[in-house]
Parts: sequence; C-alpha cells; structure tokens
Amino acid sequence: MRPTVHDIAAAAGVSLATVDRVLNQRPGVRHVTREKVETAIRELGYIRDVAAANLAKGRTYPLVFILPASDNSFMHGLNAEIRQAVLRSPAERTDIRIVEVPAFDPAALVSVLEGLSREKPCGIAMVATDAPEVRAVVDRLVRERFPIVTLVSDLTGSLRHHYAGVDNIAAGRTAARLLGRFLGPRKGEIAVLAGSMLVRDHRERLEGFAAVMAEEFPDLAILPVLEGRDDPEVAHRLVADALGNAGIVGIYSLGAGNRGLIRALKEKAVDRTLTVVAHELTAHTRAALIDNTIDAILNQDAGHEVRSAIRILKAKADGLAVIAAQERIRLDIFLKDNLP
Repeated sequence: MRPTVHDIAAAAGVSLATVDRVLNQRPGVRHVTREKVETAIRELGYIRDVAAANLAKGRTYPLVFILPASDNSFMHGLNAEIRQAVLRSPAERTDIRIVEVPAFDPAALVSVLEGLSREKPCGIAMVATDAPEVRAVVDRLVRERFPIVTLVSDLTGSLRHHYAGVDNIAAGRTAARLLGRFLGPRKGEIAVLAGSMLVRDHRERLEGFAAVMAEEFPDLAILPVLEGRDDPEVAHRLVADALGNAGIVGIYSLGAGNRGLIRALKEKAVDRTLTVVAHELTAHTRAALIDNTIDAILNQDAGHEVRSAIRILKAKADGLAVIAAQERIRLDIFLKDNLP
C-alpha cells in the first residue's frame, strides 16, 4: 500500500498542515522540523502525485502551438484540432495559444521561439523547420527548462523532449510498396511532389520511398522532386507540366499540394493506368479516392497528435514520466473501400 501524507505526519510527529508546507516548499517551517518531514518522506518511500496536487491547487498550463501559415489542408485540419483543444481547456486546465509563422522560414520560427523564451509558457509544441539556427534555439530553451515537443515534422539531433507524429521513413517505405505493388511489372518513371525539402518529414518520407524503390522496384525510376511550397497553384503548375512526360506511370505526393495535384490530374484527363499515392485524408483527397483520381492515402491522426503533445507537455512541466505506448501515432492506409 502506498504511503500517504497521513503516514508522513505520523512518522515525523507533525501536523498535516506542516507536511503540506514542506511538500509545496512554502515558508513557515523550522529547519529541524523540515528535516524530520523530509526524512520521513525518504524512509517511507513516499512518491508525490504531482498531477493530483496541481489539480487541487487549480494549476493552469499555458501552452503555445507554433504552426506554419500556409494554404495546406492538413495544416488547416491540425489548426482545427488545436482549436478543439482550446474548447476543452477548462476541463484540461490548459491555456492554449496558436502562433502562426511563414512556412519554411527558419528565421521567422527562431524569432517566435526567442519571444516565447521571455513569456515562459509551460510548454511549446511546434511544426519544426529543420535548420541549424532552429536547432540551436530549441536546445537553448530546453537547457533553460522549457518543455518542447515537435509536431508532425521532427527536429532530429536537437534536445527537444518528444516528437508527436508518424514514423516518416516507414511512411515513405509504405508508399513505395503500395505504388510498386499496384504497378506490377510495368516500367516507367515516378513523379514525386513535396512541399519543401526544408522540412524533415518530407525528406524522411523521400528517403524511405527511394530506398524501397531501389531495393525492390528497380524498373521504376524516381524523377527529381517537385517542390510545391504548400501552394496549390504552384503544385498544380508543376504537376501539369510533369504530366507532359509520357513515361510517368505513378505519382507520390509526400506532403502538401494535393488540391493542385488533383486539379492537374482532372484537367489532363489522365489515363487510369497512372497510379497515385498521397498523404493525408482531407475533404479533397477523400473525394479523389472515391472518384478514382487517387488510389491510396496514407494518413496521420492530427487529433491524436495534438492530444499527445498536450499530455506530454503537461507531464514534462510536472516532471512526470511519459507513457510511450499511449503516444505512438499510427499510420493509416485508406483506399476508397475502407474510408471512415
């Protein structure tokens, strides 16, 4: 049976009020009495339930989510999930603020992080741009005891506390296997559409994709990556131009830009022998699955990622352990036949 504050009070020969003062590091306790209480805590093996204590004290956790400001359907969905979390704030004792920065702009992200270091929130969740200057400021903030979670796109090699997102190398490998299996013995070229190679999730997906293609589908050649910069118009133009290449037999959209991709495919009235695999289930990709414009969608649960980030930031703020199995983000594969 776990020891309680009553056990501590009895062992130290003090009142419950005195135990409470010592546990919460409040003044008004003589040095000799404080030592008695601390000795009782050690000898009894008492482990304080920090979360329960914070609930009793009515503690609120100010959290900041930093997102890229872009016309990206998945990021719009992520933003909506954070706004839902804001509505749950009274029950979850959070005070959540969303800060948007220009997409793929390391300097803008650094500027926001520097500003937050003066505000001192309980935790920061951010969609990371992978750049040395971003890594440097994140490392400094962690050393200053700021809990930081990367969201969707990681900052590998930094001191950030946790990454809330899918395994992007595995996602790229899965996309390659789907495309290769769908295409069978066909030979040809694969067009790849990305947002930007400045973000690690896109680079890792490409890394996993290229590895499986080289290992198992050598007759399928990957073309140079098209970077749509999270802009549907740019993505549309790039894909429309690429479709002029008669050798393309498949397309892998590993990031944003699916609205532009879908529009280009429909305008070109592409032969349905072209196989298309994309990321993120949105209203647009759902419709494209149903009408056979896209063959498969790899999806991450934005709501789970947001809830995970909040749990982890609160746990880190309280010095509590994270339950790894609870925070694992699953990669879903959707065809038109198994849409939720």
